[in-house]
Amino acid sequence: MIVRRRLAVTATAVLLAVASAACSGGKTSTGAKGSASHQSSPAANPSGPAGPPAILQNGPGPQTKYTVQAQPPAGSCHYRYTADKQPLPDLKCTPGALNPKVTQANLNETVCKAGYTATIRPPASVTGAEKAANAKSYSYTGPMGDAEEDHLVSLVLGGDPNSPLNLWVEPPSPDHKPGGGPNNPKDVVESKLSKAVCSGKVQLAAAQSAIATDWTTALTRLGLK
Repeated sequence: MIVRRRLAVTATAVLLAVASAACSGGKTSTGAKGSASHQSSPAANPSGPAGPPAILQNGPGPQTKYTVQAQPPAGSCHYRYTADKQPLPDLKCTPGALNPKVTQANLNETVCKAGYTATIRPPASVTGAEKAANAKSYSYTGPMGDAEEDHLVSLVLGGDPNSPLNLWVEPPSPDHKPGGGPNNPKDVVESKLSKAVCSGKVQLAAAQSAIATDWTTALTRLGLK
């Protein structure tokens, strides 16, 4: 009995030490209900794609009334770029978050139902303020009209509508003409993934993971390209 108690105490001490180390890793609260905290340290590989993200967390989900959510601290997030200069988010700031109301079982009543995303999208009064704050998070200094406040896991793929973990100011792609508004080839990828999910060709969770990992390789990962 004494040996068992000593083992239990030792195990508890180890767990507390690990938790303490994790909490001291430079994380700050996002202010979003039900979402995880942001890390203010730069991405491990800010110049290129990262490996698969951790299991995606659920965000707060659709709200009757949306409020402006706190974004990561100014300058704490760092864009990554593919070899052909397509932008990717900092996965420590924007790992993606899911809409808990969307599941594989209810696709026809949610994301595969015409008009569904319009019913859960936050108003411009909220997204505009969040975009301005997130631009500071990512140190984006270009024309705001040429950038897009993007859901990393898009709404049509069951991404959370307003979790800071799912939002980033996506800068223009390389072929963009200044002043021409957002040119977002990621939208094309999202549309193809949505069609694949709704047709049953790809599972929802697989599409969500692929788009959150690297939108530029998502179609290839899933055998759609």
